[in-house]
Amino acid sequence: MLLAIDSGNTNIVFAVFGDDGVIQGTWRANSKLERTKDEHAVWLRPLMEMNGIDPAAITHAILATVVPNNRFPLVGLCRDYFGIEPLVIGDADVDLGIKVLVDRPEQVGADRLVNTVAAHAKYGGPLIIVDFGTATTFDVIDGQGSYMGGVISPGINLSLEALHQAAAKLPLISVERPTKVIGRDTVTAMQSGVFWGYVGLIEGIVGRIQMEMGADARVIATGGLAPLFLDATNAIERVDDTLTLDGLYMIHRNNAA
Repeated sequence: MLLAIDSGNTNIVFAVFGDDGVIQGTWRANSKLERTKDEHAVWLRPLMEMNGIDPAAITHAILATVVPNNRFPLVGLCRDYFGIEPLVIGDADVDLGIKVLVDRPEQVGADRLVNTVAAHAKYGGPLIIVDFGTATTFDVIDGQGSYMGGVISPGINLSLEALHQAAAKLPLISVERPTKVIGRDTVTAMQSGVFWGYVGLIEGIVGRIQMEMGADARVIATGGLAPLFLDATNAIERVDDTLTLDGLYMIHRNNAA
């Protein structure tokens, strides 16, 4: 069985894949708590057992992290509590099987490259991947599966926090789709500005990317807030909740072959 770890700026997602490539269980931890390898183990192993997964059955591990400080404890978790040397996305000995056609490949987030591998394998190309994470990113993949570059914009929750912190009378609100564009109070006005503002962002950036590419690229969305926007715009074709985890599984499989 494979332990796949996706360490983002907000959450760390742990997933166990069976030998058939089917996810057996997933668990999330706050990536900002800076847990040690021992704290990760105390938290994760009982959750596996509650789902009927024997930690001793884990034979392989793969890690993608965009938080450098999380690498050491997560690699230590794999080594000391599962007896495994994990593959780490970005290391020279890990073959992604794709070309990265940007000026500084080493600066591309591991999650964006993993998404590229999974998206091209599942949907072909050309593609635009919209990832609703701590940042909202747009990644561009050509017809051959090469990573061409992309766009990084502030994430939705990050924008809400900035509004709350910078304006004394603006409360911290949750992201919701308002029934009308014109807000009748502060909260609905903020919800409208954030929600419909991001719809405009999505449509505008997707349209400009396609114009620059000179091709109609399929648009796949992922990330926790992606379903909220699927029905609000025709710019997004579908949502794939497991895109990053699927990419980690594919990279492990290809490197183990």
